[in-house]
Amino acid sequence: MPTARPQKKAATKKVTRAKAAPHRAAKKIVKKKSAGNPTNPQRVEAILQQLAEHYPNAVCALHHRNAWELMVATILSAQCTDVRVNMVTPALFQRFPTPQSMSKASQAEVEEMIRTTGFFRNKAKNIIGAAQKVIADFGGKVPQTMGELLTIPGVARKTANVVSGSWYKIPLGVVVDTHVMRITQRLELTKSTTPEKIEQDMMQLIPQPAWIDFSHRVIHFGREICIARKPRCADCFLEDLCNSKDKTWSTH
Repeated sequence: MPTARPQKKAATKKVTRAKAAPHRAAKKIVKKKSAGNPTNPQRVEAILQQLAEHYPNAVCALHHRNAWELMVATILSAQCTDVRVNMVTPALFQRFPTPQSMSKASQAEVEEMIRTTGFFRNKAKNIIGAAQKVIADFGGKVPQTMGELLTIPGVARKTANVVSGSWYKIPLGVVVDTHVMRITQRLELTKSTTPEKIEQDMMQLIPQPAWIDFSHRVIHFGREICIARKPRCADCFLEDLCNSKDKTWSTH
């Protein structure tokens, strides 16, 4: 004689499981709706919400007290870790605390002080040149507009975005460093391979008020979870929204 008891248990179990993890069910819905279109607005919003939830207070990791120090630190951070830059800048800023003092600095002395950051000759030249430019054209104050910032030696869009976003709180663009490049590609938010094109893609996908926080949060996420060689996918809060080919663990 047939019985409906096994079906009843299975249905009960399914309902219980859905109630126990509503956030997982919601993510599955987002993933299903965005299948074949990883830049679907719902998926992008889900990623932004998760980043905001896990890194609500993310800020620039470079130590600074003003726009000038932040600009110098960002120039030094090229091909160098923020940790190393933060080890070098205290002595550098004590010796040359203002654009005025840096503009008169000996390149040999600056080179010696920043040697461990790599590419120290070019960086020293740029820092001194930046100081002279800020004094000559901007009255000793680091400017706020993208056009003006890009005229300063050593300043490209990344540095300009760091200064405008982290110090002036003006979202002129999206900071694209190695972490942002790697993670936006892994999350299929872009197919571009250059910082300039990736930035333009992110500016199209992400609401402008979120540009500053997005970069900070992705950078922290890249340092802690989505690392370059062996991403910690088993600990990742975006794992079920990610289909990257180099995942180390997957639920789907």
